[in-house]
Amino acid sequence: MTVGVTRDRGTRPVSWLGTGVACRCPRCGEGRLFTGFLTVVDRCESCGLPLAEHDSGDGPAVLLIFVLGFVVVPIVLWIEMAFRPALWVHAIVSLVLVLGLALAMLRPAKAMMLALQYRNRPEDFEGGDDARGPGSGGA
Repeated sequence: MTVGVTRDRGTRPVSWLGTGVACRCPRCGEGRLFTGFLTVVDRCESCGLPLAEHDSGDGPAVLLIFVLGFVVVPIVLWIEMAFRPALWVHAIVSLVLVLGLALAMLRPAKAMMLALQYRNRPEDFEGGDDARGPGSGGA
């Protein structure tokens, strides 16, 4: 089996990265993962995988802190060296960059974290629950 790929109940490979970016179910890749901005659905509408009790914790937020720091700091330094704007311009540019990128990346980051949890420990999602079909996941 290819690294980064799990298998759904059939034979179609499901990528953790693809399902994470699309915010889809980590088992089937079809059902939506969120009901609100960051609220995980109770069960996948397509395959019935129980998702509500699985939490990604602070992992996505911590990851984004590091990624955004790596991206935003060089941009702000470049703006300072190239244009020498007033301090309030830096505050506005930084705020827009950080908030915009964080809001755009938080859902996919949380979805990828859940997909990686499913890929590495599918029995935690399906064990002891009456999920439809046999447990798969491809470990």
